Amino acid sequence: MVRAQGLCARAVSGWARGAAQCSARLVLGIDTSCDDTGAAVVDETGNILGEALHSQKGTHLKAGGIIPTVAQKLHKEHIENVVQEAIDKSGVSPCELTAIATTIKPGLALSLKVGLEYSLKLIEQYKKPFIPIHHMEAHALTVRMLHMVEFPFLVLLVSGGHSLLAVARGVSDFLLLGQTLDEAPGDTLDKVARRLSLKNHPACHTMSGGEAIEYLAEMGNRMQFELTQPMSQHLDCDFSFAGLRNQVNQIIIKKEREEGFQMGQILPCVNDIAAAVQHTVTAHLAKRTHRAILFCKKEGLLPQSNPALVVSGGVASNEYVRKVLSIVTEANGLSLHCPPPKLCTDNGIMIAWNGIEKLRAGIDVIHNPKGIRYEPKAPLGIDFSEQVKIAALKVPYLKLKT
Repeated sequence: MVRAQGLCARAVSGWARGAAQCSARLVLGIDTSCDDTGAAVVDETGNILGEALHSQKGTHLKAGGIIPTVAQKLHKEHIENVVQEAIDKSGVSPCELTAIATTIKPGLALSLKVGLEYSLKLIEQYKKPFIPIHHMEAHALTVRMLHMVEFPFLVLLVSGGHSLLAVARGVSDFLLLGQTLDEAPGDTLDKVARRLSLKNHPACHTMSGGEAIEYLAEMGNRMQFELTQPMSQHLDCDFSFAGLRNQVNQIIIKKEREEGFQMGQILPCVNDIAAAVQHTVTAHLAKRTHRAILFCKKEGLLPQSNPALVVSGGVASNEYVRKVLSIVTEANGLSLHCPPPKLCTDNGIMIAWNGIEKLRAGIDVIHNPKGIRYEPKAPLGIDFSEQVKIAALKVPYLKLKT
């Protein structure tokens, strides 16, 4: 269990460090939603007082994907040290925390369980309020720690587990405009990278699938392979990536036959395939986002003055995705806000900040967390996707050339 560093017994002398720090609200955030163990202490002005992260990327790269039982085991092994490191770096005692915020939904069940059980022990030990966090809400609001993006704003959340468009109307008030019908874009890129055996590529063996695709795509010619845009006949804001992945698999099989290559060998055209996949995924995201902007304008869901698009989640760290989305926002008069890549992937900072936002708003601050459960599947906000389908807005052509 986390050490109190002796500061709890010296609460009076601790006050001498300054009334400002002692009176400031401080939240410890803990995230174990997938395969990273993250913790951070953040104050109400957005200062990151201490943070720590244990990544499981290397383990899962070797396994060819995330194995839930392995992820759970690694979370259990590292959560105490990660939380202790974040608290030690912050220079505050657990007794000085205002609350503890933890991801309880959505995510891998076995991973969520570790974070919640550990947090409940801390809450019991230090008698602190508990703030349950929706992982996607935290991604959506991270940018507000850095820039004062006012509600309401449009948000695109894209990661290895999620893909959705929503209007953020408040701290826990979202209108869901569309989401993936099958798999997430990060998952698609990871699976394509595995099928291309990029872990055997000398330049990519330490990279995640998405990182490897982005790296190789810079040297490729996307025009060498023609891929069909997903859901082009569906005038809504939903996403689909499984069909695209099947297209790419067929291309890889064909090229392996033509070149006489076995699975596991790196095709000479790997850069071109990476470029084509990255562009098609990005164009699909861009077109759905464009339609969401048009729908929000039609329905008056965004302010006329300074409307904004926030893009977050692991895939948002892809520079090509950011550049293409900037073309869409510039054409429609929106500002584009993306957290730095470090804050796009899972981390404890965004959980702590979401805790601060909820604390300010007086939302979900629980003093008796008995009965709190983790939820592997959890929708975001109010489903507004049917209204988007009924509107059936056509998106004008936009040249997505970076």
